[in-house]
Amino acid sequence: MACLLVINPNTSASVSELLQRHLQARAGDALQVKAVTARFGAPYIACEASYAVAQHATLDAWAAARAHGERPDAVLIGCFGDPGLFALRAGAGVPVTGLAEAAFLSAAKRGRFAIVTGGEPWRLMLERLAWSLGYSASLAGIHTVAPTGAQLAADPQGARALLAEACREAALRFDAQAVILGGAGLAGMAADIADKVPVPLIDSVSAGAEWAVDAIRSATPQPSSRAFGVAWQNVSWELESLG
Repeated sequence: MACLLVINPNTSASVSELLQRHLQARAGDALQVKAVTARFGAPYIACEASYAVAQHATLDAWAAARAHGERPDAVLIGCFGDPGLFALRAGAGVPVTGLAEAAFLSAAKRGRFAIVTGGEPWRLMLERLAWSLGYSASLAGIHTVAPTGAQLAADPQGARALLAEACREAALRFDAQAVILGGAGLAGMAADIADKVPVPLIDSVSAGAEWAVDAIRSATPQPSSRAFGVAWQNVSWELESLG
């Protein structure tokens, strides 16, 4: 059976468990999902500094998985922000994306899209990511709510009410044809509030599962081993071994 490796670039094992559960349920028998957790960094990525460290943590987690025998057919970065995406894609040798890029891809099929997520610092980070991935013209706007994704996940009932209103407002204010509800910790919430939003509501985790199934089905065979081509110093032995 094909295998999807999910890298959670924050240090919260509960987020990894949530991702594993929702992605496996969404993928069904199409593939086996295995989630791994960053060995260092922040419990939740919510600012530029934690995002920068998460990029290193993503590469380190990939290197550790490889060193311990994992040979996945695709990799999904389990953060709505995709830290380390471009570097990992360059060196992994298998299809790689993150929750944000997968959601952008799904939403753009419906037209211009809006994003709703937790934490104001994410606005600029997501605008930059959308630009770098070629989605600036498709991005109608970003609406952030005050609580971070971690805070929203800690209060599911309150989060659903807040996010339903935010998604409805984003659809109308930005004249969007779809809205993305972004965040690993918000997995599954879109289904609970979709009937309150006047346009299709994209769950970033579900979009990640759909991407993985399609990517593995259509992947072109790659060399069995890839490296980064860097003479690392003072990093983990697993990352150093990939060079």
